[in-house]
Amino acid sequence: MNPVALLTPTYRRDLELCTLLCESVDRHVTAFSRHYLLVPDCDEAIFAPLASERRVVLPASRFLPAWLRPLPSVIQRKRRQFWWSLRASPVSGWHVQQILKIAASASLPEQRFCILDSDVVFFRKFDLTPFEHPNAIPLLNIVNGVTPGLLRHVAWIETTHQLLGYPVPNLPASDFIGHLIFWDQETVREMISRVEAIGDCEWVEALCRVRNFSEYMLYGYFAQTVRKARARHIPVATTPCLSYWDEPTLGKDELHCLLQRADSNDVAFSIASFSGTPVKTIRAVIAENEAPLAPANFSGKDAEVALSC
Repeated sequence: MNPVALLTPTYRRDLELCTLLCESVDRHVTAFSRHYLLVPDCDEAIFAPLASERRVVLPASRFLPAWLRPLPSVIQRKRRQFWWSLRASPVSGWHVQQILKIAASASLPEQRFCILDSDVVFFRKFDLTPFEHPNAIPLLNIVNGVTPGLLRHVAWIETTHQLLGYPVPNLPASDFIGHLIFWDQETVREMISRVEAIGDCEWVEALCRVRNFSEYMLYGYFAQTVRKARARHIPVATTPCLSYWDEPTLGKDELHCLLQRADSNDVAFSIASFSGTPVKTIRAVIAENEAPLAPANFSGKDAEVALSC
């Protein structure tokens, strides 16, 4: 069996959140090989203290093509870093994080990956043994989750099918975006080959050209469509992670309300970093809500939680 690796692309503004993620991984997650933190080269030093026997901090340049380079930090828009090239328009750090997930999953030694954003926090035990290669892994598929009103999701579906050379589906369509997402390396490599064949260029260039893409949509629609890839996955309707996607900052009462809605299958939660919820508040609520071992079961309830106790 080949243990699962954890994969987290991050950057300096999420250092405090990423530190909390790492602490929760060390406390609750078992049976993984390595936890890889993928960071901009200029941030490598500030993340170095998080490195350990099972955690490795890797610079983005290890996975990005030489022609894609970061703009100087003084050239920023809304405090966001951009990468430039002569092949496409500049892309943001958010785009680069998506590219890093694909590139790292295709090139690191493990065959299975669990992708964790910096704002994920584990509060129960999570054993990754069931997801080791060659076992089938969960493929999140929220059937009919994308409706015409979700304009960004609709655009991601359109570019996904453009990149893969598939006809664009009618709406409502499947949504593959969530937290605690599992990827299979062979599937990632096959997806890359498909994108390069359709675009007649390097896959990173193809993504930079369209810019408006979603890595989870790309992987999800490919894995769902290709027979060999589909056989490596088990479709699921949700993941064991409570997700808060909204912008309003949460206080302790709202956080307690969120965790009170956790069922026996939930092992983690994610509060979008753009909500500005203080890490100090999250730490305080975690200390009051951490629970003993609970099994991971990818089914049975909605992935997004409404905060109404």
